[in-house]
Amino acid sequence: MQKLTRDDLMSLEQYAEQRPEFRDTVMAHKRNRRLHLGTNAALYFEDRLTMQYQVQEMLRIERIFEAASINEELEAYNPLIPDGCNWKATFMVEFPEEEERREMLQRLLGIENRVYVQVADFDRVFAIADEDMERADEDKTSAVHFMRFEFPPEQAKALKSGAVFVAGIDHENYQVDVGPVADNIRESLLNDLD
Repeated sequence: MQKLTRDDLMSLEQYAEQRPEFRDTVMAHKRNRRLHLGTNAALYFEDRLTMQYQVQEMLRIERIFEAASINEELEAYNPLIPDGCNWKATFMVEFPEEEERREMLQRLLGIENRVYVQVADFDRVFAIADEDMERADEDKTSAVHFMRFEFPPEQAKALKSGAVFVAGIDHENYQVDVGPVADNIRESLLNDLD
């Protein structure tokens, strides 16, 4: 999937005019890219459109219009665009109450390394988490992680040929299997593979 360049972005004025329509398009797109993993975790699969929206929003909020600063935003978000042989996602641990969240982030230490997808009868593909920076320490994990699911060619081919997949978490304090994953999500994610 092609990375974003400055030519792909709208100016602040253009974005202000087109934002409501663009936002509606992106929100509809994101509905097909969210996968709940039980009641307290979810994968939000990223792609070129979701990252374009994220960059445009950052430029808008920060009032960024200088080329060097725009390039910094692109450098930060382009790594979250799939490369054709993988899926990239934001993983969120979602406990609404602050005290419970703090306790669970301690109990779920290492959960980011136990999130997986499994295509048909192939081996599980566990996420490669937080390549950009460490988000956990020896006491607790973070509520947000960035993940990459790297598929061997035979698994990508199977997916494109109609194989179903499941997803889940295999952590001692949080175990869940979801699947087969709904067709709308599956179809959207197929677009991320070459």
